[in-house]
Amino acid sequence: MSFFSDSPAHSTENTASNVAEYSVSEISGALKRTVEDTFSHVRVRGEISGYRGPHSSGHAYFALKDERARIEAVIWRGSMSRIKFRPEEGMEVIATGKLTTYPGSSKYQIVIEQMEPAGAGALMALLEERKQRLGREGLFDADRKQLLPFMPRTIGVVTSPTGAVIRDIIHRITDRFPLHVLVWPVRVQGETTGEEVSRAVNGFNSDYFGQHLPRPDVIIVARGGGSLEDLWGFNDESVVRAVAGSHIPVISAVGHETDWTLIDLAADIRAPTPTGAAEMAVPVRADLQAQIASHGARLSAAMTRLIDRRREAYRGLQRALPSTDQLLALPRRRFDEASSRLGRALLTSTVQKRARFDGLKRHLSPRLLNQQTRERKLQLQQLNQRLPRGLALKARHSRNLLQQMSARLNGDLILRRSHQWTVNLALLQRRGDQAMRHRLEKYHNRAQELARLMETLSHTSVLKRGFAIVLNDQGLPVKAAAAVQSGENLTLRFNDGDVFAIATGENLQAPAVKKKNKSSNPKTDNQGTLF
Repeated sequence: MSFFSDSPAHSTENTASNVAEYSVSEISGALKRTVEDTFSHVRVRGEISGYRGPHSSGHAYFALKDERARIEAVIWRGSMSRIKFRPEEGMEVIATGKLTTYPGSSKYQIVIEQMEPAGAGALMALLEERKQRLGREGLFDADRKQLLPFMPRTIGVVTSPTGAVIRDIIHRITDRFPLHVLVWPVRVQGETTGEEVSRAVNGFNSDYFGQHLPRPDVIIVARGGGSLEDLWGFNDESVVRAVAGSHIPVISAVGHETDWTLIDLAADIRAPTPTGAAEMAVPVRADLQAQIASHGARLSAAMTRLIDRRREAYRGLQRALPSTDQLLALPRRRFDEASSRLGRALLTSTVQKRARFDGLKRHLSPRLLNQQTRERKLQLQQLNQRLPRGLALKARHSRNLLQQMSARLNGDLILRRSHQWTVNLALLQRRGDQAMRHRLEKYHNRAQELARLMETLSHTSVLKRGFAIVLNDQGLPVKAAAAVQSGENLTLRFNDGDVFAIATGENLQAPAVKKKNKSSNPKTDNQGTLF
């Protein structure tokens, strides 16, 4: 950029002074040393802003702010692993570190070595906000809860493999009902707790379990007691979503009975302690064996009583049924009578058949059969002689009929028939139109007569002659004075309009109507009083 002036130019030699010249790098380095020497160890309280999680390099970049200022912040990868909680957007924290500058952009920032929440109040406020937000999404609804299986075969446990929790759970399961336990080792304290626990819950729900390893029937997420900061990883949003979306029932056993986390609200059931979770997951085998033995004894006794009752019922039915001789007495008698008649019937039938055969034998002599054969042969020869002549006559007769029909179906006849049909059709159409007009005129006259009759019989004609109709507050006509009650709203319908009245208790047998004068209030117009 150039500046122009009317004053005479001056050389740099004339304006030179004793001030030392610095390069940009020298100034930036001096500022960096000054800031780092002066603020080598500071504690800053502020609200996290712009936090997006660790970078791919493991470093985290964000800012700390309050209501009037903002300062850039960075946490190197080594320091990030020592932080006991997971930083989040909007969390108020106390950061310990040193101030430094970044010469490449002339900015200063704080390099954080340690960081903790700004008191339990801040964590509780953040926890309450997250609880309300996830609750509005329905992750804590009761209708999402699953029932625990009564007899699981495999139990998955998400906890630390080196703590006392896993030993207590395995010991309790072994005492109550030994079965297969799968342990998914995770860190139960620190920044990576939420990520590892959510990965474990999602892993148990994956297809790998069921194909290569048995799929757990119940998942227990367990940890011992601790402070709010120690249990903060189980308030992680990813853990809550993983537990709420699990297809396998989840038992939350984080902390002691007085401790609570968001995973307790998302789980299908909450146990007061890890040992209590093991007791909820499996029944007591000895109790089940005793119960089965009791049920078996009851079933055996019930079956014995049922068989005895059925045996007594069978004996009663047996006594009520008749004996075999009584049942077969009548059929046996019918059989004896039929067998005694059978011999005589066979002899009689044989005699009848022989007599009929002798009668037919006389008509079946060889001479008679030869004579009938000759007669049938002569008739057949006569028919053979008549057949060619009959066929020729039939063909000639059919040919004559065909010629006659073709003569009658020539072109002139068809044209005449078509013209005649056209004339007949036009005549029928005119007759149909006349009949339709006559029918419509008849219906029109009938409708006019009915309209006049309806007008004559209508109550409006009576109103025109000076009469009125009294209607109650329901719009129904009042047929007797005794039906009117004191204070009842009435409507007097005349030919030119309605008048509203109120019945009083005076002389209901001879009511009088007094029409009020018009007033300034439009609601009182057309109002009357029935005295």
